[in-house]
Amino acid sequence: MIDVQSAELEEMIQAEKKQVALEYHNEAWADGMSDGIEADILAETAIATALTELVRLHGEDDVLIMMETLKKRLEYGEFRPDRTIQ
Repeated sequence: MIDVQSAELEEMIQAEKKQVALEYHNEAWADGMSDGIEADILAETAIATALTELVRLHGEDDVLIMMETLKKRLEYGEFRPDRTIQ
Protein backbone atom coordinates (compact mmCIF):
# COMPACT_ATOMS: atom_id res chain seq x y z
CA MET A 1 0.00 0.00 0.00
CA ILE A 2 1.27 3.47 -0.86
CA ASP A 3 1.79 5.81 2.04
CA VAL A 4 -0.16 8.90 0.98
CA GLN A 5 1.79 11.21 3.28
CA SER A 6 5.11 9.96 1.91
CA ALA A 7 3.88 10.44 -1.66
CA GLU A 8 2.71 13.97 -0.87
CA LEU A 9 6.01 14.76 0.82
CA GLU A 10 7.97 13.44 -2.16
CA GLU A 11 5.82 15.56 -4.49
CA MET A 12 6.51 18.66 -2.38
CA ILE A 13 10.25 17.92 -2.37
CA GLN A 14 10.28 17.52 -6.17
CA ALA A 15 8.36 20.79 -6.61
CA GLU A 16 10.85 22.60 -4.37
CA LYS A 17 13.80 21.14 -6.31
CA LYS A 18 12.25 22.29 -9.59
CA GLN A 19 11.76 25.79 -8.19
CA VAL A 20 15.39 25.98 -7.02
CA ALA A 21 16.60 24.62 -10.37
CA LEU A 22 14.57 27.29 -12.16
CA GLU A 23 16.16 29.96 -9.98
CA TYR A 24 19.65 28.62 -10.84
CA HIS A 25 18.81 28.66 -14.55
CA ASN A 26 17.42 32.19 -14.35
CA GLU A 27 20.56 33.39 -12.58
CA ALA A 28 22.85 31.72 -15.13
CA TRP A 29 20.75 33.15 -17.97
CA ALA A 30 20.97 36.66 -16.53
CA ASP A 31 24.73 36.29 -16.08
CA GLY A 32 25.14 35.19 -19.70
CA MET A 33 23.02 38.05 -20.99
CA SER A 34 24.97 40.57 -18.92
CA ASP A 35 28.18 39.15 -20.42
CA GLY A 36 26.83 39.87 -23.90
CA ILE A 37 25.78 36.36 -24.92
CA GLU A 38 22.69 36.45 -27.12
CA ALA A 39 19.51 34.76 -25.90
CA ASP A 40 19.38 32.33 -28.83
CA ILE A 41 22.91 31.13 -28.08
CA LEU A 42 22.06 30.66 -24.40
CA ALA A 43 18.87 28.79 -25.33
CA GLU A 44 20.50 26.49 -27.86
CA THR A 45 23.32 25.68 -25.47
CA ALA A 46 20.88 24.98 -22.62
CA ILE A 47 18.83 22.63 -24.80
CA ALA A 48 21.92 20.78 -26.06
CA THR A 49 23.26 20.38 -22.53
CA ALA A 50 19.90 19.13 -21.26
CA LEU A 51 19.51 16.66 -24.12
CA THR A 52 23.02 15.31 -23.64
CA GLU A 53 22.33 14.69 -19.95
CA LEU A 54 18.92 13.13 -20.61
CA VAL A 55 20.39 10.75 -23.21
CA ARG A 56 23.11 9.80 -20.74
CA LEU A 57 20.52 9.06 -18.05
CA HIS A 58 17.67 7.55 -20.06
CA GLY A 59 18.91 6.64 -23.54
CA GLU A 60 18.04 8.00 -26.95
CA ASP A 61 14.72 6.16 -27.37
CA ASP A 62 13.22 7.61 -24.17
CA VAL A 63 14.49 11.09 -25.03
CA LEU A 64 12.94 10.86 -28.50
CA ILE A 65 9.58 10.06 -26.85
CA MET A 66 10.05 13.03 -24.52
CA MET A 67 10.86 15.25 -27.49
CA GLU A 68 7.62 14.21 -29.21
CA THR A 69 5.71 15.21 -26.07
CA LEU A 70 7.54 18.54 -25.99
CA LYS A 71 6.76 19.06 -29.69
CA LYS A 72 3.05 18.62 -29.00
CA ARG A 73 3.22 21.01 -26.04
CA LEU A 74 4.95 23.56 -28.29
CA GLU A 75 2.31 23.13 -30.98
CA TYR A 76 -0.43 23.72 -28.38
CA GLY A 77 1.22 27.01 -27.45
CA GLU A 78 2.36 26.08 -23.97
CA PHE A 79 5.66 27.92 -24.34
CA ARG A 80 4.35 31.15 -25.85
CA PRO A 81 5.40 34.12 -23.73
CA ASP A 82 2.04 35.81 -24.30
CA ARG A 83 -0.19 32.83 -23.47
CA THR A 84 -2.94 33.17 -20.93
CA ILE A 85 -3.75 30.51 -18.36
CA GLN A 86 -7.43 30.03 -17.64
